[in-house]
This record gives sequence, structure tokens and C-alpha cells, in this order.
Amino acid sequence: MFVLELTYTQPIERVEELLDAHVAWLDAGYAAGTLIASGRKNPRDGGVLLAVGADRQEMERLTAADPFVTGGVCAYRITEFTATRTAPALEPYREQI
Repeated sequence: MFVLELTYTQPIERVEELLDAHVAWLDAGYAAGTLIASGRKNPRDGGVLLAVGADRQEMERLTAADPFVTGGVCAYRITEFTATRTAPALEPYREQI
């Protein structure tokens, strides 16, 4: 499992211009089963996504396609972790060590 943390690198007004395209990108990630949660950080200086995938390279490809990245308004930090415990609803994502 991966935590994808994005931080805005441009003013929020520029981010807002790309928001519809970013939401469409999120929708595609949910439809593909790659994204399982997402939302804005508070304060609103970026966002956090939970994702599942085969490896870090897949996450790098995913984040590189985000309109926020292609539009030059954010940078991602990708953190991989092993989800050995989950809430019951997330049991399909539980991993073994």
C-alpha cells in the first residue's frame, strides 16, 4: 500500500484552475481500483491519497499523470508501507509480512 502526499508548489488559484482535471484523474484511479481514499490536507497546502499497486514504479507513473503534476502545481512524496492491520472494510488490502 502507498501513501501519496502531494504538496502544492504554486498559489491555490493556479491549483483551482486544474481541479476539474485532477478530479477526473482521481475518478479514473478509483475506477481502476488503484485509489482507495483521498482528500485535502488541512491547512489546504496539498492532499493525501491511499493507493494500492504492484510497486513504487507504478505509483510514480500514476502520480506523473496527475494533471496537478503535468500542470506544474504540485510535487508528490510516495511512501510505501505494509498494511498488516486494517479496518474490516479494508481487509482485502491487508498484507502479510
